[in-house]
Amino acid sequence: MLAAYFDQFNVVRLITIQAFMGDWLVTFTNTSMMMVLAVTIFWLLLKGDKLIPNRWQSIMELIHLNIRTVVDDNLGKPGQKYFPFVLSLFLFIALLNVLGLFPYVFTPTAQIVVTFGLSLSIIIGVTILGLTAFKSNFLSILVPNGAPLVLAPFLVLIETIGYISRAVSLGMRLAANLTAGHLLFAIVSGFAFNMLSGALSVFPMLIMMFITILEMAVAIIQAYVFCLLTAIYLGDTIALH
Repeated sequence: MLAAYFDQFNVVRLITIQAFMGDWLVTFTNTSMMMVLAVTIFWLLLKGDKLIPNRWQSIMELIHLNIRTVVDDNLGKPGQKYFPFVLSLFLFIALLNVLGLFPYVFTPTAQIVVTFGLSLSIIIGVTILGLTAFKSNFLSILVPNGAPLVLAPFLVLIETIGYISRAVSLGMRLAANLTAGHLLFAIVSGFAFNMLSGALSVFPMLIMMFITILEMAVAIIQAYVFCLLTAIYLGDTIALH
């Protein structure tokens, strides 16, 4: 029974082709398919340019306004160049999270490899941009202001570990929350299905409706938190703290 709950997280090969004279195998998995689908939907949703917006365009304008606020609050005017990236990141993650709530649909953001890949790429990008902007002065973020010189070696070690752990915590938080939510959804839905034939058949349906609304909220909130932390980390490329 427990193994059946984890079947929804299995990565399945859909297409496998040989490349480079047969020395390499290029595999198109269900993870790749969902990412392509999310990018396609994301591209279609951004095509709204009507003076009187329809429902989808109104939703996109609301998302645009909220992400713009996140960038303004954390990065200020110099950080507006990062707004397209943060907006695209939010839409990409949010679409993958929401699509994963549909039956028989794979959720790539529940895979630690995918989320860690995103978070590690962001931290590497922040480091490169920081070194490009501030050169060696960027390393001053490893020593807090006003710290005694005697404690500098220990503080550098602690801050370095903390800086590297950003990549782990950023990706782990997203994958862990979605995995826990999907497992809860699967377990509760199985319990509700067994109770449908009883006298209290309305009660499990109400529980499923509540869990569905909760999971949709978690999907959006986790995408928002991921982008909020990304904006905070990008702040190190604007001004040293």
